[in-house]
Amino acid sequence: MSPLVDPGPPLNADGIARFSRQLMLPGFGEDAQRRLGAARVVVIGAGGLGSAVVPALAAAGVGAIGVVDDDVVEASNLHRQLSHGIADIGRPKVDSLADTVAAIAPGCHVETYAVRATSVNLSELLSGYDLLIDGSDNFPTRYLANDAAALAGIPLVWGAILRFHGQVGISWRGHGPTYRDLFPVPPAPDEALSCELGGVLPTLCTAVGSFLATEAIKLVTGIGEPLLGRVLVYDALTARTREIAYGVSDETPEITELIDYDLFCGVDAGEDLEAISAADLMRRRRASDGMLLLDVREPHEAQARRIPGSVLMPVGELRAGALPERTAGPLVVYCEQDPRARVAARILRDAGFADVVYVAGGIQAYAAVGGETIPD
Repeated sequence: MSPLVDPGPPLNADGIARFSRQLMLPGFGEDAQRRLGAARVVVIGAGGLGSAVVPALAAAGVGAIGVVDDDVVEASNLHRQLSHGIADIGRPKVDSLADTVAAIAPGCHVETYAVRATSVNLSELLSGYDLLIDGSDNFPTRYLANDAAALAGIPLVWGAILRFHGQVGISWRGHGPTYRDLFPVPPAPDEALSCELGGVLPTLCTAVGSFLATEAIKLVTGIGEPLLGRVLVYDALTARTREIAYGVSDETPEITELIDYDLFCGVDAGEDLEAISAADLMRRRRASDGMLLLDVREPHEAQARRIPGSVLMPVGELRAGALPERTAGPLVVYCEQDPRARVAARILRDAGFADVVYVAGGIQAYAAVGGETIPD
């Protein structure tokens, strides 16, 4: 594989000293290090995978890194997202990650994009970058990243983690198969667990993040054999890896534009559901309007904090056919943010509950505006 990036300026004495353990590697040398210094890499996600891969790339000598994420640091992130600390709770993840890089490699330029990657903005965000790394946690963004990289003519290094398993691959149209050749259609929304719903072993993030960074370094410098046409699957419980080989499919449609990926993946955006704000929920609770407040999270989440008076009924139980008691007042559904609440609201509405609303932003938004929460 030819190197992706041309070499940058020669190393000075400080650079030679800093990267001396890489420079002595067989087949690496100063030429490869100069390529890293000239490389521009953009990463989607500053969470579990992003907080592992970005510092690794910066420490290795990548000259410029863009980070795309609209989320803020939460306490539940800290067990696995090692670039963030307690003092960062509430801060944008991209800012926290930029500070981490500055402490490790002050010569690395970090461009932060505190936005969600979408069909509207991603093509413009990729302009000027050599390579895209996708560390997102949902299928709409994975397909978006694949298609945007294909249209930009740059390689995509992608990773996925859930529970005890991780996957890593490379998608590069014109040089090998793409993510769409491997996964022609997305899974059904009810089958696609997130880390929020399914959990994740914390060390899996650093393991898979290291794989992602390694593949990016190989592509930039031209060393080794990249994971083109192969998916690396890692099982942390057995400490085993395996490969799945795949090729370009004649049935994969040509990518000509970016589409609505939520619609493509069947994600319920909830446009036809009624939502109330956290502030509205506070006002209605103070007015005692007879609402039934339904918490559709898991029991361990409710043990940490819940809204007083709410009834716990996880969304999985609703899918299995369980229903709350019918009351004369409105039924207000909440979860940690609001994705599960939207699913629950639709299930309840389809089951005949007429007055169902979900809390936009969930218990996080409710606590942020001063709403009372208690441990269970």
